Amino acid sequence: MSRRVPRRDRHRRCLNRHMTKGDDAALFGNRFLTVPAPSESFPEEGMAATDAMRLLDVDLAMEGDPQRNLATFVTTWMEPEAQRIIAENLHRNFIDHAEYPISAEIEQRCVRMLADLFNAPGKTTGCRTQGSSEAIMLGALSLKWKWRERRQAANLSVDRPNLIFGGDVHVVWEKFCRYFDVEPRIVPLAEGKYTIGPEDVEPLLDGNTIGVVAVLGTTFTGHKDDVVGIDKLLRDVRKERDLDIPIHVDGASGAFVWPFLYPDSKWDFRLEQVRSINVSGHKYGLVYPGIGWLVFREESDLPKDLVFHENYLGKTDATFTLNFSTGASMVLAQYYNFVRLGRQGYTYVMKMLQENAHALADNLRSSGRFEVIGSDLEQLPLVAFRLAGKHAYDESDVAWQLSAERGWMVPAYTLPPNAERVKIMRALVKETLSREQIDRLSQDIADACRTLDDKGATHEIERAQVKRGTGY
Repeated sequence: MSRRVPRRDRHRRCLNRHMTKGDDAALFGNRFLTVPAPSESFPEEGMAATDAMRLLDVDLAMEGDPQRNLATFVTTWMEPEAQRIIAENLHRNFIDHAEYPISAEIEQRCVRMLADLFNAPGKTTGCRTQGSSEAIMLGALSLKWKWRERRQAANLSVDRPNLIFGGDVHVVWEKFCRYFDVEPRIVPLAEGKYTIGPEDVEPLLDGNTIGVVAVLGTTFTGHKDDVVGIDKLLRDVRKERDLDIPIHVDGASGAFVWPFLYPDSKWDFRLEQVRSINVSGHKYGLVYPGIGWLVFREESDLPKDLVFHENYLGKTDATFTLNFSTGASMVLAQYYNFVRLGRQGYTYVMKMLQENAHALADNLRSSGRFEVIGSDLEQLPLVAFRLAGKHAYDESDVAWQLSAERGWMVPAYTLPPNAERVKIMRALVKETLSREQIDRLSQDIADACRTLDDKGATHEIERAQVKRGTGY
């Protein structure tokens, strides 16, 4: 007759079996905690799935907290239902329209909805991109191709194209000019003048100008260029000098804000010379990265020579992107947000963000330590601010101390030429930033300043601890 083994002994034997032959996944540690992570050479052997997952988890735990990252415009939170849609569709290759025609149709639904949101006058076209950088490259190429068509039709040279934009643009515009051999004509900024208008653009126009870029929500202060004034200038130039110069609106951040916060403000296809608009779905479109959109005023604004037809995947498809294979999940997530929120929902979210941004601005202003920049103008839900008066420290010191003491990531930077003497800080207000957190952030900024009042500017050794990108 066999003797019954006590339960605790059975548990011990079970644990011992798991720990034999290296199968110790039940424990947190495992070998990745006692040896360096693979980094220089391709590993000879693999590891258990749980080990690989934990190795990454431990590494990523040392990064900043996305909820305290007030530097990034990129979305850091989505609803669980949206996350489920993303997770369940990561395997879909968006470009394969033969196998995934519904994904392609959903992309075009989004394009049509955006065209409606941006007040397109009729049937138009557009596409999804990896983000606004790709959308900008495609939009700017369209400007160049359409300019070349006009010049060739008039038997004029096409060897010296130029593009006009302000110093308030994203660096991708300078990249486009360098990569695609276009002369950049950059309007410098000035202290107290952080956007551009018609008076800045007019002296730079000529027959070789492929277009003018107007920014809707600059990354520096969150304001918009004078799109209405630039549009009027270009309409006058078309009548007086027979030059048809279009506007591309870089709405990477603002094109998902202005329709809901400032619906009567004209910046979109209601203006005659606005021919194309880009917007980042992964910014105020409230989708995880990466997803961007390019929308044209009319189908004819997309040059036919930029559209490729291929049957590589079993069905003849027209393609107009710089990337080929890419996941469909973020397109689906964008559509989820459109039907989940609608105009009413997006308006609610944007007004909530704006209200909290105003509360933060009021707190900073009332502290007496800071000057808030342009909060009385149409602006993204952010706060741009700088130290008021003279101090033994500057905005970079405040940003470092705030990060060191409380873990907030609030950037400090100088503005582009000729406003490089101006250094500011900028706090993005996100969907997950509550009023309680706004008040806590305000208190933490004040505490960081009090620390600097006592000790002075941060030491060079402290400054050297700031993490930077690896570069190329």
